[in-house]
Amino acid sequence: MTGAAAALAGIRVLELSAKGPGPFGVMLLADLGADVIRIDRPSAPARTVQDATARGRRSIAIDLKQERGVELVLALVERADVLVEGYRPGIAERLGIGPETCLERNPRLVYARMTGWGQDGPLARRAGHDINFLSVAGALYPLGAAEEPPSPPLNLVGDFGGGGTYLAIGVLAALLERDRSGRGQVVDAAMVDGVSSLLTAYHSLLQHGLWSEERESNLVDGGAPWYRAYRTADGGYVAVGALEPPFWTTLLELLELDPADWPQYAREDWPRQRRGLAQIFETRTRDDWEQLFDGSDACVSPVLTLSEATRAPQLAGRGTFVELDGRLTPAPAPRLSRTPGNAGGKIAEAGEHTDAILAELGLTGPSRDELRAAGVVA
Repeated sequence: MTGAAAALAGIRVLELSAKGPGPFGVMLLADLGADVIRIDRPSAPARTVQDATARGRRSIAIDLKQERGVELVLALVERADVLVEGYRPGIAERLGIGPETCLERNPRLVYARMTGWGQDGPLARRAGHDINFLSVAGALYPLGAAEEPPSPPLNLVGDFGGGGTYLAIGVLAALLERDRSGRGQVVDAAMVDGVSSLLTAYHSLLQHGLWSEERESNLVDGGAPWYRAYRTADGGYVAVGALEPPFWTTLLELLELDPADWPQYAREDWPRQRRGLAQIFETRTRDDWEQLFDGSDACVSPVLTLSEATRAPQLAGRGTFVELDGRLTPAPAPRLSRTPGNAGGKIAEAGEHTDAILAELGLTGPSRDELRAAGVVA
């Protein structure tokens, strides 16, 4: 939660419960010290306690289909700095908690909207998931082997990269601007926009004729023999990222290969070089290769599983993982030297802090009991 040493101490965020990108963006704010209140449905499942992106919140359960429930949310809005919602366009307005209504109650509010397609455009109200937003934004097509269908990169790029991360950036920018103007505003965070932003460098390369739209034919899409993963003798993999000539030279030296036979930028020779390196890397185990390249600048590293990564010496040495509710979870990032982030404590159950939050609104015990009996809160 909040703390005197936290960068966002004193900033209160209301989060209308959702899945995926919105909660991740709010997690970034919570990690930096924002006081986050998640507004759950009274019938919300207990799944939040299994999702570390739900860390750092208190929870109140409110029925937004009841007029008094909406009024409770607006009362919270009056005391908030940020509201985050991830509904399809128009739903928040129909519930009575759209940006116009909320900004009227609190002109300093930053109202952040997280969607896949955005608030307008022909697809705005259509359902979709990370893979759909990547496909339309042009980010899915370049991924994967040339002879196979495109391969989705988990839901890292759309939900968490182009979605939640850009949401947090927009909120922070709007809060900084509010210090100058004294006014809040709406942050329209759309995954198709964020993913397109992530692709800025590749659009530039394409427009200058330096990027081929054929998969596995470019420098960093697995086409180059010195920027791809290779299988090892034990069924593991190593990642080779010898992008610059000195690193490529070091790689060849350690593999005892003649540089004259391995010209780095001879694209017509890349298929042969890929096959040759594949055969070489299959002769030893992943750990053998890690030992061979240890201490060198050949840019070769083992491809670790999620569980192996938690034990990797580099990550362990930096304390990249911390314990939360008895389980390991990635620590807050990036790191601030004077006001470090905090992953928080126990992940809140839906409605766990309903009474305490209602008390902050000045509602007494009998009033809270009446709201609970009416099903307005839970």
